[in-house]
Parts: sequence; C-alpha cells; structure tokens
Amino acid sequence: MAKSTAKKKATANLVIMESPSKANTVKGYLGSGYRVVASNGHIRDLPKSTLGVDIENHFQARYINIRGKGPLIRELKKEAKAADRVYLATDPDREGEAIAWHLSAALDLDENKTRRITFNEVTKHVVRDAIKHPRAIDMNLVNSQQARRILDRIVGYKLSPFLWKTVKSGLSAGRVQSAATRVIVDRENEIRAFVPEEYFTIELTLEDPHGKVLHARFWGDQNGKIALKEKTQTDQVLQSVTGKDFTVSSMKKTVKQKHPTPPFITSTLQQEASKKLGFQSQRIMKIAQELYEGINLGEENGGVQGLITYMRTDSLRISEEAQTAAKALILSQYGEQYYPAQPRVYKTKSNAQDAHEAIRPANLKFSPEQIKKYLSSEQYKLYRLIWNRFVASQMASAQLNTVTVDFQAPNSPYLFRSSGYVVAFKGYMAVYEESEDEPDEDAPQKSTKLPDLKEGEVCRTVTVDPQSHFTEPPARYTEASLIKFFEEKGIARPSTYTPIITTIIARGYVVRDGKSLRPTELGEVTNKLMLEYFPDIVDETFTAHMEDQLDDIEKGQTTPEQVLTDFYKGFETDLENAEKHAPHETVETPVEQTDLICEKCGSRMVVKNGRYGKFAACPNYPTCKNTKPLNAPENTVQTITPVEGMKCELCGGNMVLRPGKYGNFYACEHYPQCRYTRQVYKEIGVTCPKCGGQLIQKRGRNRMVFYSCENYPKCDFSSWDLPLNETCPNCGKMLFRKKGKNYIYCADKACGYKREIAPNTDEDLIDTANEKIENGKKADIDIATQA
Repeated sequence: MAKSTAKKKATANLVIMESPSKANTVKGYLGSGYRVVASNGHIRDLPKSTLGVDIENHFQARYINIRGKGPLIRELKKEAKAADRVYLATDPDREGEAIAWHLSAALDLDENKTRRITFNEVTKHVVRDAIKHPRAIDMNLVNSQQARRILDRIVGYKLSPFLWKTVKSGLSAGRVQSAATRVIVDRENEIRAFVPEEYFTIELTLEDPHGKVLHARFWGDQNGKIALKEKTQTDQVLQSVTGKDFTVSSMKKTVKQKHPTPPFITSTLQQEASKKLGFQSQRIMKIAQELYEGINLGEENGGVQGLITYMRTDSLRISEEAQTAAKALILSQYGEQYYPAQPRVYKTKSNAQDAHEAIRPANLKFSPEQIKKYLSSEQYKLYRLIWNRFVASQMASAQLNTVTVDFQAPNSPYLFRSSGYVVAFKGYMAVYEESEDEPDEDAPQKSTKLPDLKEGEVCRTVTVDPQSHFTEPPARYTEASLIKFFEEKGIARPSTYTPIITTIIARGYVVRDGKSLRPTELGEVTNKLMLEYFPDIVDETFTAHMEDQLDDIEKGQTTPEQVLTDFYKGFETDLENAEKHAPHETVETPVEQTDLICEKCGSRMVVKNGRYGKFAACPNYPTCKNTKPLNAPENTVQTITPVEGMKCELCGGNMVLRPGKYGNFYACEHYPQCRYTRQVYKEIGVTCPKCGGQLIQKRGRNRMVFYSCENYPKCDFSSWDLPLNETCPNCGKMLFRKKGKNYIYCADKACGYKREIAPNTDEDLIDTANEKIENGKKADIDIATQA
C-alpha cells in the first residue's frame, strides 16, 4: 500500500483578548496560524439578584455567566477545543488577569495547552515577543482582584438596604465611592464655613535712570516678609514712602536649573489633559484606550498600529529600548546640548504597583504631525500631549537667569521687590511645559530682560497703588484635582479613578457645576448618615489601608480570606449598630412645599426628584400615591435660584434658575428687559460614540425626551432611545434601551444583538411615571421615587 504523503492540516492557535478593536490590531501582527478573538470584557461575574458570597464559608464567591454571553461562550469553547494552543491575552492588570482566569474556568480550558501572555504596548515586535514568552495565570493578581470585587459586593449589598430605609429607596452604596463623596462634601463644608479676611498689597510703578518703566510690590523689611492684614499697618507703610523716590538697595542674580517632569502615569495624564485640553476623565481614558489598542495609519505606515503603552499605570519606569529611541530622536532633532549627561530615570512611589511602564509613545517614529491625518481631533491632541511629555522627560534641564531687585525709600525700613527671569537655555522647554495649578505671586515672573540696574541707583516713583483684597475660599474639586487627591492619599488605583467619579455622578451624590464637582442634597444627607454609622467606610485613611491590603495580596504577602475577615469583623459590628440605632424612617431632608392640593386626600403636595427631574407628589405616600406635574396650572411656588458663574450671552447679566411650564430653565436676571434663556440639560453618564463628549438628555419641540451630544452642532449624534454605558458582547458597539420596551439592543443593525430586561423594574416604573408627568397626567409612582 502506498504511503500517504498528505500532511495533516494544523489547527490554528487561538488568542483571546478583551477588546474587539485590540484583537483586530493584533490579528494583523500574527500569521495565518493564529486566530484572534475577543471576549468583550468579563464573561462571568457575581449574580445580581443575590449576594453571591458565602461569608461563612471562607468568603467563597459564586460566579455565574453574564446574561447574554452564552452564545459567545459556546463559540469560544468550540474554538478552544479545536486549537492546538490557547493564549489568554487579556489586559496586563489585575482585572485582565481575573478575566483570563474566568475564561479558563468558563471555557474549561486544558491547562496543558493554555498560556497567559501580556504586552504593555500593541506593536508587532512586542506582541510576537509575548507569544515566545508565555506564562501561567498569576493567581496573586487574580486573588487581589477577587478580594476587591467581594469587598465591594459585601459593602454594596449590605449597605444599600440601610440607605433605602434611612434616605431613599433605590439608592446604592459603594466602598470607595462613599469615601470619594465625603471628600467632596467636606470641601463644600469648608467653603460654607469660610470667613473671608481682608489683606492689602501696595504696587509701585517706577522709572529707572534710563527712562525704562518697571513694577515692584511691597515685600517686607530687613527681618523678612510681612503680610499686610490691617489697614493701619498699610497706612503706616504708605506714610513712610509717599512722596519719595526709591533706591536700589540690593540686586541678586542667579542661574537656576528647571528640570523636566516625568512621563505620564494615569493620574497625571488625566490631570494635565483636563487642564490643557479641557477633557473629562472618562473621555481622556476612552481616547487613550483607542490609541493603545491601535489606529489604522495606512499601508505606508504598516496599517493598524498601537500608538501608546498601557494607560492604566502608576509606574514611572521606562524601558532601555524607549530611552535609546528618545536619545536618538533628541540628538538628531535638537542637538547634543539638549540631551543630559546621563539618561533620566524617575523614581516610582513606594506604594505603586509598578506592573507597567509609564505612559509613552509605543514608537517615536510616528510623530504627532506625521500621523495627524489618520487621527481624530481628540486623538491627535492627546497623542501629541503624551508624545511631547515623554520626549521632554528625557531632555536636558532648562537654564533660567533670575533677577531679584529690592527697592527702599529714604528713611524707610520697608522693602519693595521686583523679580523676573529669562530663559537662557530652553532645554526640555523647547518641547513641553507643564501647566501650573496656582501661580505664586512672589515667584519670579517670566519676562523679557529686566532693566540693567545697579545698587545705589535711584528710580523715580510714578505711582503708589495700595489695594484691598479678600482671601478666597478653597476651590471645589475638579475631576483633575480630585484624581490628584486620590493619588496623594492612596485611596484608589489607576484603573478605578474614572469609574469612581462616573459612579458618584450617576448615583446623584455629586453633580458637575461647570468644571467643578459639587455635592447634591442627597449626597450630603447620605454622607452624614455614613459618617455616623459607618465611619470607616468614608474614612480616607481606612480606604487607603484597604488598597494597601489589596496590594499585599498581589505581592503574595497575605491572603484574600485574611483581608476580608479583618474587614468584615468591624463592618459587621457597624452594621448591627446601625440596624439597632439608625432611624427606621427616612431621615429629614429639606422638603420643598408647593401650593398644589392633593385632590385625593386634601394634603399640600411636595416636590420629589424623579429620573427626569422634579415632580409634585402627595406627602402621605404610600397611603396616597397621587402625583402630578410640578408646574401644573394650579399656582405652584415660583422659586428663582441664582446660578453661580453663569452669565447671560446677550447682556452679560447673571443667570438664574426659573421654573417653567415644562420644568426648570435658565433665564437672565434682567427679564423681561432681556429674554435670553437656556435649557437645563441632564448628563446621563455616557460618552458620545462619535466625539467622546458627554451625552445629555434634551427635549424636542414636542417635549419628547431624546439624547444628544453636548458638543452639538459640532457633533450630530442623537437618539430617541437611551444610550447605555455598556457595549455589545458580540461586536463591541454601543447598546441602547428601547424607549417604552423591555429590551436592550445593539446600535449595529447588522449585528442584531438583543437582550430582554425584566419588566416592571424600578427603572421602568420611574420611566413610566415620568412619561405621564411629561404629558400632564397623574401617575402612581413606585417606592423607588417616593421614598
């Protein structure tokens, strides 16, 4: 019998990633022997309907397949069974490691042919190198993520019923979110308690012997700096110098080195992009994710390329390869004097996870200008920021020539000071300068060359200008400053910064006021209760300690059971105390009365908050469930509220919040002389799929609710159905909730993904009630909105 020469066809290696777009990029780097697919994030989680954690049995978690992921899991199982080898290439962090572990369990993978691979950047040589150096799943990382998930589930599941009974039904509590809310509430209390204090400054305008004008400010005397806090003190200084010219009493010239800032980590990227680009944290991370996963740069640039390293990191470490590439670029484009004597190495904080490099360009040959035409406007701006910051971090220091001049009037002990600097050598500043939080008034100011003065020279006094000022209260936190606080206090990790802020806004504990974050009434009432009954949960030191404990699990220095047991002892005691002593009816919150009379029971109706804004409800709920539109024809109380920081675009007057036929709206304070108005828009906590802006709730001419981008008309995204902060498990596109129906569907009609949701949920009842309110009808509203 002739020997067969036919070769058995090799089965492809299977590579499973989280993101479809990242999978698409990697697909182009590997040969035909590899099949690359995506899990679309987690495929298993704790059940939503129960605690899902057996506390008595060593905190054992019970995971179930996520609803709607069944078809995907079956397909992945089939692919894995046919493959020679399975590579789990989920993200290189705790969450990614946990997803790899869940995939291994849910797909029943053969451990002999299953490998874990990670890469810090999505580039061809790095991906191929990762394939050559696989490893086993790191159970320390998995255990750390599981401990966090179980901690958060216990807190949320046990605390939420407490809030339902004491604050408002339907509320949910989070471990780190509660601490973050307290930070914002504490700042608001500081602002309210702030008492302005008057202080004074005295400015001089002088003319030097050569006729050049310069300015100086009161500084102090020979014993040091003096703060002018009293008018009598200021008058004494003025009396001492009025009518006199000033002599140069001293002049000091120095040369200072100004060093570059390190490359970005997650927190500094979010802070700087917020200041320089005006992006919100959620938008920053979305754009960074796109740059990391890959952008099609055209055939001439090798097709799809990952442009930056992994964007969730707290490490300042840079690879030798990246340092070498930066050195070559700096020497070729700027010259030897722009490169330091030794490559720059930045020290990472002691509590950093240090799992990844700092955020940097994956390949310096792709300069921002070279690939600008392939990027959206937002992608280009963020990539340029990252590219410039990294290159600058490897460059020589700048050299500043500073001059400080002190002036003194005859027979006066007081000194007036003028200072400035000129950049003698730009160094890294030729590429990048960091934003300043609050400039120091006494610091030397950048200027052109100061007049060349000599000690003993007399300058003629042109003007002496005393001014009164008042101290300002501390500023409210912005997203950038809150993230900086998280980092400094260690109460969160890079992967959780943005979700924390998104969550406390979505839950109604905090609202955006311009760029600032302000607590709502609900947030303040909830925080007060949490402080009284669960002080550890809202304590920043305790929260930071828990983060350190999770880090210790990752390092193998402790176990999840030990951490969870230690936490639960104190938490259980607080919970029992709260059950015994907390009020069993909702706490007193300020109630806004209306002039509407309930026709069912005769009570005066009060204002309640619903999903779509305020409405009038009977205070005798649940005995009486009557509701009606807040601004019904019967005379309601017309309250007018000033809006801080908002100006009329027609006349420049202050804007106020007024009630109207269809709800509140912004109007000029000079009405009826000025009739400028603006709608009040509500953010829904979802990022626009077109431009990355925030999606907001609007009303059309027929008063029907729809959803649009805040950047309209530059961005034309709009939808009648509610966009969700969730992606399709099949194709990764945005999901929508069908208006008035009990299902969720994928934005891509060709995909066809659809998932039913439970009818008559609290959310559905609220929607129905508000639809009736919008149409001027009465509605029976579930306890979720009444309590």
